[in-house]
Order: sequence, then structure tokens, then C-alpha cells
Amino acid sequence: MTAASESSAHNGSAIPRGQGGDALSVAAREIFAERGYHGASIRDIAKRAGLSLSALYYWHSSKQELFAGLLEDSVNDYVQACDAALRDCGDDPVERLRAIVRATVDYRVRRRVESTIAVREIRNLEDEHARRLAALRESATRLFQDIIDDGVRRGAFSCEHPVEARLAIQAACNAIPQWYDPESDVGPAELSDRYATIALRIVGA
Repeated sequence: MTAASESSAHNGSAIPRGQGGDALSVAAREIFAERGYHGASIRDIAKRAGLSLSALYYWHSSKQELFAGLLEDSVNDYVQACDAALRDCGDDPVERLRAIVRATVDYRVRRRVESTIAVREIRNLEDEHARRLAALRESATRLFQDIIDDGVRRGAFSCEHPVEARLAIQAACNAIPQWYDPESDVGPAELSDRYATIALRIVGA
């Protein structure tokens, strides 16, 4: 069975071969954001994606699996973005903190919808999925904390409370999806620069 063979013309056009999974991700993101986890129907997600129910079940065995996959894909994207940002910036704690904050702000702007869904709906993850997602998020937290701790050890940061500093920086970045307007005069690059400056002030760089 292929996703293309199971496509239906709910939205007036067939899903291109091989793109059923992408169409489902987009539809699920929209409907979970609009209606919440419990208000989202697996049938409505399939319809929004332009797929039959049997095609949806080809990609995901249940609404829970689809929901968990959406959140895990988003967090994996973030971890990979942080890794890429840190890969070429050397070992200077100031530059590393600047890089990871910029990557975080960029991610929160790019994936505002998924970030909002996670805040509102993560409690609906079943235990197995919740544990896996928690491990992914912990790896990102550890990246932040290691950079700040290294900066304190090396005298690059004058910071009496490194854990609280990290929490303050992450909380500020995580709040961006709640207020950021893509149509505003401040673009993602400038916003990233501003938040990097704020983060460096918090740690006393």
C-alpha cells in the first residue's frame, strides 16, 4: 500500500506521491492548534490532509501516535538546530551561548504553532511518549547548562546562580510564540540578536 494509492480528493486535489506524511503533519498541526488534543478528530485530520482514513492509518496507528510524532519531530528539529549552530563556533562560551540562543529564538519563531501546542497539550501524551520527549528536551537543556557552567568556570561569565540564569534565558525564549507577530517590524534575525544580548547580560558576560 502507498499513501498515494490511498489518497482521496477531500480537498479537491490528490496528494502527490510520497507526500502523504507531510500533508498529515500539516493538517494535524493545524487541527491540534485549533481544537486541542481532545477536540481533534482523526477523521477531521485525514480530511484536512486530503487523505482517506486508511491512508492515515498507513502513516500513524492512532491519534496519540500522530500527536507524539508531531511533538517529537519538533523537538528533534530544535536539537539538530542547536547542534548545527554550535558546530562551527569554537569553544568560546560567549560565542556558544550567543549561538544557542539565536538557534532557540529562530526555532521558536519558525515553529510557533508546535511550541504552543506543546505548552497547552503535552499533558495528553501517554507515558511512553512523554518519557521519550522528556529525554529529548533534557538533552537540549543540558547543552544550555553546559555552556553556562563552562563560562563560569573559565571566568567568561560572572554568574552566581548558573541554573537560575539558564532557566531565565530559556523561559524568555520559550515565551516568544505567545507574543511574536511575524508581521512586526522586528524580523527573526534581529530578534535573535536582541535575545542573545539579553542572555549575555543575564550571565554577566
